[in-house]
Amino acid sequence: MKVIVVGGGIGGLCAAIALQQQGIEVQVYEAAPELKPVGAGVGLAANAIQGLQRLGVADGVIARGKELEALTIFDEHNQIITNQDTRTLSRKYGISNFVIHRADLHDVLAQALQPGTLHLNKRCQTIEQQGNQVQITFTDGTQTIADLLIAADGINSIIRQQLLPASRPRYAGYTCWRGVIQNPGVTINHMISAETWAPQGRVGMAPLPGNRIYWYACINAPEQDERMRLMTPVQLAAHFEGVHEPVQQVLAATKPDELIWGDIADLKPLKQFVFNRIVLLGDAAHGTTPNMGQGACQAIEDAVVLGQCLQQESTITIALKNYEKRRLNRTAKVIRLSRLLGWASQRENPLLIKARNAIFRATPEFITQRQMEDLYRVDF
Repeated sequence: MKVIVVGGGIGGLCAAIALQQQGIEVQVYEAAPELKPVGAGVGLAANAIQGLQRLGVADGVIARGKELEALTIFDEHNQIITNQDTRTLSRKYGISNFVIHRADLHDVLAQALQPGTLHLNKRCQTIEQQGNQVQITFTDGTQTIADLLIAADGINSIIRQQLLPASRPRYAGYTCWRGVIQNPGVTINHMISAETWAPQGRVGMAPLPGNRIYWYACINAPEQDERMRLMTPVQLAAHFEGVHEPVQQVLAATKPDELIWGDIADLKPLKQFVFNRIVLLGDAAHGTTPNMGQGACQAIEDAVVLGQCLQQESTITIALKNYEKRRLNRTAKVIRLSRLLGWASQRENPLLIKARNAIFRATPEFITQRQMEDLYRVDF
């Protein structure tokens, strides 16, 4: 069996690793002309770490990132809204609160591939199914044929758009900046992933190895707002005036070329991921908002489950049906809950903010822990 993966992101590389473990011939085609150390931080929960263990790359990933002890949400005055100690969950499910630079994660995964697997500067243009084979045509005019095509080309997937033209990313109502910087001399808690819910918006921070800080900031705004696109780090810091330290200091210390901006979007849950010999995976199948930190985690799950299904079932058709059955409901739930959490965290009305914070503070920790455990119990 020959398998083509379109998209060399986290999900695509993990899928290739999973299949190569079984001796399946896999080629990965990535649109980017070169692999650059781009991106910001990415959080990996216990379900993702479990998946990476099954792919044999967990140790390499863990060596490049940092395990944290708690997920803490603050208000603008630095008062705790909710605090989830993740050490108990880590003892039960394995590392449950881990952060790594996306470029480091990508590097570990790329090195785990067999030499010659990854092809750069190959952007998919069209796909055509011919019986039990798929023909892929690239923008450079070249073509290739496979027995199975894994579409892992992101939330704006060209392949999904050809299969489901009505499935388009839907704007979540807020835009986001991200960055990784050297600590400019501020004091942060090096053992927690922190997020601040302020009337002006939301800011998150987490420590990375090498005395670096990964941060992100979300602000309610019209879609593709030109003012947001042009905002500088200093202007972004000024927007969060009055929020507790070191929010402004970290934002202002970011260099303009370290700033990554983009609107936040997700996909309305799909009813199918499999189209004969084409299977959607990762953000191409179930792009979600980042509010639960599950985007990369669910892509890793996809890859492991797909590999298991292809190994366990007697035919590709049965394997793909089983993959779809195992992934549809779980990923749809993540999309819905993540969108709801984003809606709650981006409130601006003072009365709604006060009520929201009171509800979160009154929620017993065991309820929050139970919700997290629901994510960590994976059917691997």
